Amino acid sequence: MLKDKNIVLGVTGGIAAYKACEIVSGLRKQGANVYVIMTKNATEFITPLTFMTLSKNKVVVDTFEIPDSYDVEHISLAKKADLFLVAPATANIIGKVANGIADDMLSTTIMATTSKVVFAPAMNDAMYKNQIVQDNINKLKKYGYYFINPTEGMLACNTKGIGRLEEPKIIIEKINTLMEVGTL
Repeated sequence: MLKDKNIVLGVTGGIAAYKACEIVSGLRKQGANVYVIMTKNATEFITPLTFMTLSKNKVVVDTFEIPDSYDVEHISLAKKADLFLVAPATANIIGKVANGIADDMLSTTIMATTSKVVFAPAMNDAMYKNQIVQDNINKLKKYGYYFINPTEGMLACNTKGIGRLEEPKIIIEKINTLMEVGTL
């Protein structure tokens, strides 16, 4: 069970961002404290207000936003996390983290955390199968990052293939398993 666990959820700029709302809701129903970090691109698909309402916590987007109180926010969120989930995880965030690029609030906080980090990729099937993306995924797995593989089905680009974000219910089940037994 996730009661009183602190889950930091990174939401990136893909159409599957709307499914992250269901993830937040499901984690909260299990008693988790959810803290959302959105990329600026994610805010083009869904608003921070939606996640603030669902999580009951401030949503962070801008690295340089003036905090309500003195706090190096990316460090405090990184330390607070019992688990860090990125869903949906675009090719962009996977590539950034795999190559040590920390140029926004989400990538910076991932770099600063010592908690388990789980990526749930969602993207076009050609992007997901691209050798560079697969190399980045394999590189991150070697570093101890976890992945919840995407599923096959109709994609936003109107093609059928692998790249759909795993269903929120399954993501939450896998997060529970990881927290209980230490592996997916």
